[in-house]
Amino acid sequence: MEEKINRKLNWYYYGVMVFTLIILSVMYYLASQEDFEPINPMESVGMTLQYIAIGVTLVAIPFGLYLVKFRKPQTLEQYEQVATGRILIVGLTMPMNIAFFYLLGAHRPMLWLAAIAAIAWYFTKPTLGKMEQEMKPEDPNEEKY
Repeated sequence: MEEKINRKLNWYYYGVMVFTLIILSVMYYLASQEDFEPINPMESVGMTLQYIAIGVTLVAIPFGLYLVKFRKPQTLEQYEQVATGRILIVGLTMPMNIAFFYLLGAHRPMLWLAAIAAIAWYFTKPTLGKMEQEMKPEDPNEEKY
């Protein structure tokens, strides 16, 4: 049963990468067109997009990574739901930031946010060992650091 859930979670995990590559390809194609007008990052619309990207990234990544500890799944079905949420919440910040990178005319801070999201997305990789560790009940006598 654990292997089946792990396989399903891997579909979500790699699906985020495929979605990111699709967004990257579409935005690159649009940016290479002559009639594409990037948004100036120093105007109010560009600044608003940057604030949205930074805010969503700064909230979604810690929340998504802490989700399993916060929800404390007791069954494998609950773990599957929580782990899927973690993968999607953390992982979907990556294509969002790549889209903003191209919309803002290759504004470098958006690329750094996408890199941060990619690193965080890597930590959501589902494995059997991670599932076993997160499903293990907490020992009240064990020290927490």
